[in-house]
Amino acid sequence: MSIAPFSFATAGTIRFGRGMIAEAAPYAASTARRVLVLRSASVAAADDLIGALRLSGDVLEMIAQGEPDLPTLEANLAPARAFAPDLVIAIGGGAIIDHGKALAALIPAPHGALRYLEVVGEGQPLDAAPLPLVAIPTTAGTGAEVTRNAVIQVPTAKRKVSLRDPRLYPTLALVDPDLCLSCPKPVILASGLDAITQVIEPFICSRANPMTDALCRDAIPRGLAALHRLLDKAEKTEAWDDMVLTSVFGGIALANAGLGAVHGFAGVIGGQTGAAHGAICGALLMPVLQANLQAAAMGSEAAERIGWVQGQIAAEFGSAQAFADWSRDHGLLRLADLGVRPEDHAALAQDARQSSSYKANPADLDMQTLLAILAAA
Repeated sequence: MSIAPFSFATAGTIRFGRGMIAEAAPYAASTARRVLVLRSASVAAADDLIGALRLSGDVLEMIAQGEPDLPTLEANLAPARAFAPDLVIAIGGGAIIDHGKALAALIPAPHGALRYLEVVGEGQPLDAAPLPLVAIPTTAGTGAEVTRNAVIQVPTAKRKVSLRDPRLYPTLALVDPDLCLSCPKPVILASGLDAITQVIEPFICSRANPMTDALCRDAIPRGLAALHRLLDKAEKTEAWDDMVLTSVFGGIALANAGLGAVHGFAGVIGGQTGAAHGAICGALLMPVLQANLQAAAMGSEAAERIGWVQGQIAAEFGSAQAFADWSRDHGLLRLADLGVRPEDHAALAQDARQSSSYKANPADLDMQTLLAILAAA
């Protein structure tokens, strides 16, 4: 069978391993004089990093909370542009890294953010190259350190949309599993389910390719086992290595293949409710997987891939239903508990069908099926 043409890109350099954060300050000292650091307030390692950076140059520290929204991003742009950094470092969860990517993109840009945002804006490519960015994740979920988009919430539109450009991949991703050791259980569950979803959807999507397949076939069983160990067993360190690597592989895979209906829903539900992205993905994963299997032609490649995924879930948890029950037992909420009202289902389904993530779903699900997914989740 011939191989369909495909392309592949990721962060300029990925450095993975425990203690890797120690490379951030020397890298900054060798490449920049003025460094903007966007960090989560709760990440203690950021304090040491900023102290080390100040020994060799000027530092502007910005603290961000929650998922980035357009008003906060625009408010941060004024002091960031006045500081005129040579380098942006983002240290925190996926939301912090997305915020950092957006700042790196927009500080040199001659126009406002809406010119470049998808769906709610013009969706234009950046007019100027983004600033170099060092991404240092402290959770294992989104894989934002190896993607080329920044997800921004637009409150006036009640949507989460992307600022996307091929040059937005971080220059350097420092992936240090030690930074995840203090994650609380709800974050482990939500971000872990996000990471698992982000290796399942690229594997079953219509744009899968041999390189993303190789990553996903490794990461799906690896991530399922790691999440199981992190929440049920005493051993943590090696499980974190596996969970963080799953997240990295998911970010690479989604950027080079695509996603599907889970993320198609997640963007519109997150924009409307403000609920955690990983929790939304976790609630939707099993209903969407089952709906895609029912919609796929018997014996088709899509059906075979979904069957393989379900086999991996069963090997780790006993069955797909057992995995769903296990997730609920560990605190995963239903969509109704996350703020999704039944009267909003039709609009959410319609908006999900129009999202960029949905376009790669392995089957074109009809409205009745989409409504049934929302009811089951």
